[in-house]
Amino acid sequence: MVARTRPAGAQRRRRSRGGRSKATPSAKSAAAETVAVEDVILAEPGAADEVAPAEGDEGQAPKPRRRRRRGGRGRSGRTRTAGVLAEASSEVGAPPEETAETGEAVEVPEPIRAKEPIRPRRAPRTRQRGSTARTAKASLTGEAAVEPETAEETEPEAPQTRTARRVRSPRRRREPTAPVKRVADKVMLVTEIGERDQIAVLEDRTLVEHYITRAGARSMVGNIYLGKVQNVLPGMEAAFVDIGRGRNAVLYAGEVSYDEDVDGQTPRIENVLKGGQNIMAQVTKDPMGGKGARLTQEISLPGRFLVLVPRSQVFGISRRLPDKERARLKDILKKVRPAEHGVIVRTAAEGADADDLKADLERLLVEWEKIAKSAKRGKAPRVLYEEPELTVRVVRDLFTAGEFREIITDSVPLFDQMVAYLKSVAPDLVPKVHMHEGPLPLLETHHVTEQIHKALERKVWLPSGGYLVLDRTEAMTVIDVNTGKHVGKANLEETVTKTNLEAAEEIARQLRLRDIGGIIIIDFIDMLLERNKDKVIQTLTNAMAQDKTRSQIFDIGPLGLLEVTRKRVSAGLLESFSETCPTCEGRGILLTHKL
Repeated sequence: MVARTRPAGAQRRRRSRGGRSKATPSAKSAAAETVAVEDVILAEPGAADEVAPAEGDEGQAPKPRRRRRRGGRGRSGRTRTAGVLAEASSEVGAPPEETAETGEAVEVPEPIRAKEPIRPRRAPRTRQRGSTARTAKASLTGEAAVEPETAEETEPEAPQTRTARRVRSPRRRREPTAPVKRVADKVMLVTEIGERDQIAVLEDRTLVEHYITRAGARSMVGNIYLGKVQNVLPGMEAAFVDIGRGRNAVLYAGEVSYDEDVDGQTPRIENVLKGGQNIMAQVTKDPMGGKGARLTQEISLPGRFLVLVPRSQVFGISRRLPDKERARLKDILKKVRPAEHGVIVRTAAEGADADDLKADLERLLVEWEKIAKSAKRGKAPRVLYEEPELTVRVVRDLFTAGEFREIITDSVPLFDQMVAYLKSVAPDLVPKVHMHEGPLPLLETHHVTEQIHKALERKVWLPSGGYLVLDRTEAMTVIDVNTGKHVGKANLEETVTKTNLEAAEEIARQLRLRDIGGIIIIDFIDMLLERNKDKVIQTLTNAMAQDKTRSQIFDIGPLGLLEVTRKRVSAGLLESFSETCPTCEGRGILLTHKL
């Protein structure tokens, strides 16, 4: 029997192959740790330096379809391990980053420990024609990436579709606002009925806003008082302040102004305010129900074109203005704004020149000097500044040349009051003020009276035959949408969607007209298609954008309910024309007491 022998080289090659296929556990863990570390290099933008080319690749263009090995980043992976570990440790707690190639969000890993390999899930990467490390590093350090002139001189940058973002501190993002429809044909009606002044705003003969002065009550919103702190409640984080108007007003901790932070934190209200202390505060909300007026120490003085924010660095322009007009007003404001006060440009400043803004600012500065001097002398509580009458206040805040066609009034005293005010701030608008002539009263001539009656009803009909039902509770306002007489033609989804779209536009008008604030829950009719739900939400958002009162709209929940919040300033239209029933106390039922 002849023994078969093999060359020595073949045996060595076999042993060499066997060594790779049957690796020891220590070798496996070392390889896994190397792969994990180099995965961190890929996931963490800016953590690695430039990638060295693999052996044999110098001077050759990489193949575009060749796949990169999981651990293959050239020969620089092993030498950069210590630097990567240090940088990964320093970035713990940073927000998730996006990879430059896949666009997926990658969480920054925790500090890598020995013998604990990290295996993040990553989509397979394909070799690009350039290294992404240079672009990522420039993005992290803030350096501008230099765009190569030719492909031979430098490597091309990574694709700019989704690049690695810089690690920044958390910042509040402002939600995109819906486009504001510019209506240039509004009419303002001002009338005096008994002891009440009523102001109606019409858009295409449709009543959209209504203001009224309640008998025996005048709004306190905007008034500035020198109040005396009665007591401070740390558990409520609020203070009750006597402003000389009966019920004490409430000042919450978030509205308190202080000079500086304590140890980098906002000081508690009991450390800033004490009982018996005199403070200057402004009313932001009238007393409603059993609640007192709301106060703030962030004082603001509204003018015709500007709002002065004393002792602040606030600088802003109304977002309802076009971008071109905002840029023009921004250039003017940089020249006239005072160094020690903040300034906000109002919507009424559209078309105003530098002289108009400067004159308005000077009036506000003089007014503030009077308020500051008055606060230093005299006893508290007392009023330091009062907002003008309702008619002047509405004309100041709303009446602009770009939106209103005219003002009509049937009262001679109100006519003289508005003309005198406009002559001092906007003489070019005086010709738009007219006296009413005709046999019928002003509101009946423009069909406003019947629209007010409909706005006071519980049920509101839609053009297609559907209707809304509005119910107000202590906590919120609930609006129900029904198809009613609308039966549609094609299918149920189309019928329901059309009814909901009409309801969205009408709900926005009713909220403005009735001045409903707080939490509003809308029960739209159930829709199956997501695109129809999105269409209804977008319609409501666009309609609410015309409202100058701040609001927020949420998505439709799993129960088909949509939540809306709207700033509550006054009691509302219904409370202005009604009184609580003394028999049922507003419940709407009578108990028989027969159990």
